Amino acid sequence: MNKRALVTGGSGDIGAAICQRLAADGLHVIVHANSRPAEAERIAAAIRAGGGAAQAVAFDVADPARTGEALQALLSAGPIQVLVNNAGIHDDAVMPAMKPAQWSRVIDVSLNGFFNVTQPLLLAMMATRWGRIINITSVAGLTGNRGQANYAAAKAGLHGATKSLAIELASRGITVNAVAPGIIATAMTDGLFDKESIARLVPMKRTGTPAEVAALVAFLASEPAGHISGQVISINGAMA
Repeated sequence: MNKRALVTGGSGDIGAAICQRLAADGLHVIVHANSRPAEAERIAAAIRAGGGAAQAVAFDVADPARTGEALQALLSAGPIQVLVNNAGIHDDAVMPAMKPAQWSRVIDVSLNGFFNVTQPLLLAMMATRWGRIINITSVAGLTGNRGQANYAAAKAGLHGATKSLAIELASRGITVNAVAPGIIATAMTDGLFDKESIARLVPMKRTGTPAEVAALVAFLASEPAGHISGQVISINGAMA
């Protein structure tokens, strides 16, 4: 039976690329969405049409009760051994103008959502003595970014959680790593950066692609990556 992988935020550009790549590598992929369940269903259907194994699921990772119910239903079919925590939002404002709701919602989805999804899956994963947890973070969590104190705080928090959880799970054959993308060509970044800005910010003078992020995630999810854990790996075209 194929190992099962859950990709939160699987309906977005990066999430979809990760789902497609993991399915191509032979995993049964669970494509998660919250506000776009039809898109998650479309991605899962496309994977199945191409000969892969996939299903879709919808819940708000910031809602611990609903998330727990959805995860228990998934666990009834067996453990989930690959988890990609990709769900996240941004709601930008410089802090003097930031509303409390902007701060809280971004933290809730990106950081509390990580806990709400990961914690219920751990015992079943530990029982198999094999697992891969990959947290998608951001260059903002390493360097900060104007107007994104909430987003940067959430992603930096994930870096600390990644390192701590990696230590806790090391003896159980489970690795925990973070992937920190820079500027990736997605619908979320479309229009935010012109060519001149990209040339100034990225030494490689181009954006990254979702497929490049997915390739790194796929390697970290693989058997040969079994001795890599507790790491924050940037994929950003040599940005500082």
